[in-house]
Amino acid sequence: MRIVLVGPPGAGKGTQAAFLAKNLAIPHISTGDLFRANISQQTELGKLAKSYMDKGELVPDEVTIAMAKDRMEQPDAENGFLLDGFPRNVSQAEALDEMLNTEGMKLDAVLDLEVPEDEVVKRIAGRRICRNDSAHVFHVSYKAPKQEGVCDVCGGELYQRDDDSEETVRTRLEVYHTQTEPIIDYYMAQGLVVTIPALGKVEEVTARSMEALAREDA
Repeated sequence: MRIVLVGPPGAGKGTQAAFLAKNLAIPHISTGDLFRANISQQTELGKLAKSYMDKGELVPDEVTIAMAKDRMEQPDAENGFLLDGFPRNVSQAEALDEMLNTEGMKLDAVLDLEVPEDEVVKRIAGRRICRNDSAHVFHVSYKAPKQEGVCDVCGGELYQRDDDSEETVRTRLEVYHTQTEPIIDYYMAQGLVVTIPALGKVEEVTARSMEALAREDA
């Protein structure tokens, strides 16, 4: 299957993408991973992307599209893929359609993970990270440390990242509504969008997604 996963920041896209890709035996293609891989391997596209990032500029769509195209042409993606973070806007969605059409392929579904905005803010703004080890993550509501501000694992100080502040989260949501949300209407016109309520346990959301995909594939 060829699937696009969309949803606001904090919807759990990365977590769901990993579970779904494993269940469907297709590669999880994340924009973040693509950028990191191309930059660390110093590919031509990676060098180009880094030149923009070093200047604090957005990487142009054509560079992102070229990276995604290169990844989707790898042998492990021959029977399908799950795209996470791409397409990020309607121009990228149109480019993806064009790429697939050229190869005589098409998307099977666009999964829209739906989470209320207040829940998104609560999820992200409540995160606390250990200064000693960023893998030690807590949450003031869902996974509170035994002692406030102290990591249960190593005793390190817990802090809130700058990009996890409520103000920053609301700015990121505004960017999502302006740039990315319009692709839902774009794909809805093609009858591809399946809305998945993304509240609840991770495995519950995965089960809803798998059931929805089974109906789409029937």
